[in-house]
Amino acid sequence: TCPTYSTMGDEMNSPRGRILLMKETLEGKMNPSEIDPFVDNCLGCLACVTSCPSGVEYGELISPYRSWSEKQRDRGILERLQRFALLKTIPYPNRFRVASKLASAFKPVAPYLPKSFGAMIELAPSQLPEKQSYDQLYPAKGSRRGRVALLIGCAQQALAPKINQAAINVLARNGIEVLVPKSQGCCGSLAMHIGASKEAQAAAKKNFEAFPNDVDAIISTAAGCGSGMKEYGTLFAGADQEIADQAKAFSAKVQDICTYLNKVGCTPPEDSEAPSIKVAYQDACHLAHAQKVRSAPRKLLQAVPGIELLEPAEWEICCGSAGSYNIEHPDTAKELGQRKVKNLMATNPDVIATGNIGCLNQIEFHSQNTEKPVPVVHT
Repeated sequence: TCPTYSTMGDEMNSPRGRILLMKETLEGKMNPSEIDPFVDNCLGCLACVTSCPSGVEYGELISPYRSWSEKQRDRGILERLQRFALLKTIPYPNRFRVASKLASAFKPVAPYLPKSFGAMIELAPSQLPEKQSYDQLYPAKGSRRGRVALLIGCAQQALAPKINQAAINVLARNGIEVLVPKSQGCCGSLAMHIGASKEAQAAAKKNFEAFPNDVDAIISTAAGCGSGMKEYGTLFAGADQEIADQAKAFSAKVQDICTYLNKVGCTPPEDSEAPSIKVAYQDACHLAHAQKVRSAPRKLLQAVPGIELLEPAEWEICCGSAGSYNIEHPDTAKELGQRKVKNLMATNPDVIATGNIGCLNQIEFHSQNTEKPVPVVHT
């Protein structure tokens, strides 16, 4: 089920191979530079954790190793520029909007730029929806059944702000009061993914201060963000006990919106005249593998009148988005993206639903040239 092993076909690009390479390096038997390419190739999708019969927690190895090895590396100027651009734009919605508009102007020259920079420009949206603002409090409709705080994300705010508004609407309609902390920021997942642990910790600490403790749950509508926040315990392992405890307490409250709604009970729309619609559900890796959430989104979709749920082949294989992977490794990401779209389209859907903004954009991007593109929406 490892996407790099299935595309590259060698043991060093498998989780088992990487674990051995990391072990040998940390024991001083290999130089970090010898294994950097194989560690970099990993998408961090954690499909290996789902399929591992021994229950090896690979995710608790790869992220800390990347953080450790980053301190040993001497990256070239282009790599440093790319990482700087990623860390200084994507986690900041306003900057991301400006960068996307600039990138769209450079699309004609993208094929002539260094591959990773060309991929950044090629993947940038040609148009962005209008900027969305949020109130700090959205009261529950009817009797209040719960109280949650919503992470509105960073890239998602710029790329698809309607997802957050839809989440607020559904939660409020089901009797849930929704807080949207104004001082919240990026969850830090992007920084964690590329080994920038200091930046990730700074982002996490900002959210520790922003989010109140007296809520039932901290809701994420993006699988990558939810998974990243659930990793705060690992991110702060070995830190001061007070901040380590704070990280664990915060992570314990994080839930994907589908998990929360399925747990408290969600009233489906009442529409006896609902048209029949075929929905292919795409499992986001950081929901299915990292958070072990597969049944909740399916139950919610199947509760909606008129929906026929379709299951694509190779649900466990990553779509190739994986945070910044489709920018850093565009060739492998493209192969995986096209493979995912082929499997989804083979179900002959009217709509494709998924629970992560990265997956949504990757599938939309690689669906452009299909014979009959279909809408890709959040669950």
